[in-house]
Amino acid sequence: MAVRRPSPDDLRRIAHLYGFDLTQEEVETFSVFIEGLLPSYEWLDTLPEPALPVKYPRDAGCRPAPEENPLGAWAWRCSIKGAPAGPLAGKRVAVKDNVSVQGLPLLNGSALMDGYVPTVDATIVTRMLDAGAELVGKTVCEDLCFSGGSHTSYPWPVRNPHDPERMAGGSSSGSGAVVAAGEADIAIGGDQGGSIRIPASWCGVYGLKPTYGLVPYTGIFPIELTLDHTGPLARTVTDVALCLEVIAGRDGLDPRQGQTPESLPRYSQELGAGARGLRIGVVPEGFGWQGLSEPDVDEAVREAAGRFESLGAEVREVSVPLHRQGVHFWNGVGVEGTWAIMVRGEGMGHGWLGYHDTALVEFYGRSRRVRAQDFSPTVKMVTILGHYLGERYHGRYYARAQNLRRTLRAAYDAALREVDLLLMPTTPQKAQPFPKGGLAEYIAGALNMIANTCPFDVTGHPAMNVPCAMSGGLPVGMMLVGRHFDEATVLRAAYAFEQEVFRVQQ
Repeated sequence: MAVRRPSPDDLRRIAHLYGFDLTQEEVETFSVFIEGLLPSYEWLDTLPEPALPVKYPRDAGCRPAPEENPLGAWAWRCSIKGAPAGPLAGKRVAVKDNVSVQGLPLLNGSALMDGYVPTVDATIVTRMLDAGAELVGKTVCEDLCFSGGSHTSYPWPVRNPHDPERMAGGSSSGSGAVVAAGEADIAIGGDQGGSIRIPASWCGVYGLKPTYGLVPYTGIFPIELTLDHTGPLARTVTDVALCLEVIAGRDGLDPRQGQTPESLPRYSQELGAGARGLRIGVVPEGFGWQGLSEPDVDEAVREAAGRFESLGAEVREVSVPLHRQGVHFWNGVGVEGTWAIMVRGEGMGHGWLGYHDTALVEFYGRSRRVRAQDFSPTVKMVTILGHYLGERYHGRYYARAQNLRRTLRAAYDAALREVDLLLMPTTPQKAQPFPKGGLAEYIAGALNMIANTCPFDVTGHPAMNVPCAMSGGLPVGMMLVGRHFDEATVLRAAYAFEQEVFRVQQ
C-alpha cells in the first residue's frame, strides 16, 4: 500500500505541536529525507504478518434477541466446540467482549468498536478450546472496560441476576451475570482495577485476578500494560482452578509475563488440602470506608473470617496502613497510563515486545477520531485528565507512581511474611442500584467500589472474590489475597470455605 506523503503544511503543523517552527530550508530538506524513509513502510506492507492461530471451525453466531437476553449480559452468542476431550470437556465457557475470537464481533463495550471483527483467537481462547471447552458466547463489558458499575456499556446495561434493578458490577459485568445465572459454567473477565472481583462480588460467584503476568493477555484489548490482568469467574472454586490450569503460563508473546515461572502447579489437585494450618490476616484498613462501607458487608466478612478458625486456620488482624492509600497509587498509574495506552496509543502503545493486533489498532485508531463523542463520560474524563497531566507535568506523576508501586507491594509483602493470606471485603458495598441522577451520580457509580480491589492491580498480587453471605437478598463478597504466584493457597482456602461453610449456609 502506498504511504501518503506529508505535505509542507503537514510538516509545519506537526512541528508546531512540538513547539518549534520550521524554516523553508528545513521543510524542503526534511521532505527529501522523509521521501527516502517511507519506502520502508511500503515494503513492510508486502510481507505477511505472523498471526495468532485459529484452530477450530465456527459459524458467525448472532446477537441474541432481548427475550433471550433478559439481563443484557450477552453481547454475542455462538457455539464453538473445542477438542473432544480435555480438562474443560463439557464446560460452557464465555469470554468478555474485549477478548478476540476470530469471526465474532468485538465491541469492548463501546460504540466506537461497532463493526470490528477480529481475525485471530486470543491465546486463552485457543487454550480453553484445546482443553475441550465449548465457547458459547461473548459477554457485555463496560465502555472500554473503564467502570466498576454496569451502566456505561454499549449496547445496553447489564442487570444483576439477584435484582434486575441493580448493577452486576464491572467491568466484566456480563461475565459475572451469565455465570451467576447458570448460562455459562466459566467466564473470562479482565481486571485492571477490580473488574473480575467486583462483578463476582455483586453477582455472588467466585472470581480470581491472578498474579500479574500469570495468564497471557495476548489478543485482549488492553487498558494499561502494567495493570492488565485476565482470569476466570465460575460458580465453584473447582471450575476456577481447572480454568486457571488451562490458561496460565507463558505464551512467548506477552511481555507482561517476564516473571512468570516456567513450571506451574496443578491447582485443581491441591484444593483438598484444607484450611488447617493456614495463617489468615484480617486487614482492618479494608473495612469501614467512610461513605462507602455498608455495615452488613463488614459484619458478614468479619464473621466469615472467624469461620476459618473452625476449619483449623489461625486468624488474626494484620494491619497494612498503606492499604488505605492504595487508590492513590492506582490513580497515579491508571489515569495517565490509560490515556497513553488506550487513547493516545490506539489501544496498544509503543515500546514493548509482544503481539500487536494491527487490524484492531487501525480500526480503533480511526474510529476514536471519527466517533470520539461516543466515549462514555468516564473515559472522556480520564482522557482529559491524562492529557492534562502529561502536558502540564510531563509524566512526573506517572513516573513517581510507577516507582512507588514497589513501596505498596513491599507493604503487602511484609504482611504476607507474617501470614499466608490477607482477608477483607471485596467491595465495601453490595450491588448498587443503577444511577438515576445526573452526571455526577453516573461517574460515581462507575468508580466508588474499587477501594479494596484496585491496589492489588498495582502490586500484582493474586486476589479472589469468595461469596461469603447473603444480606437483603444480595451477595456479600470476601477477598483473599496471596503471595505472588501462590494462587494454589488462595484457591485452597477458598475451596475449604466453599465446601465447609458457604454451601452449608446455602
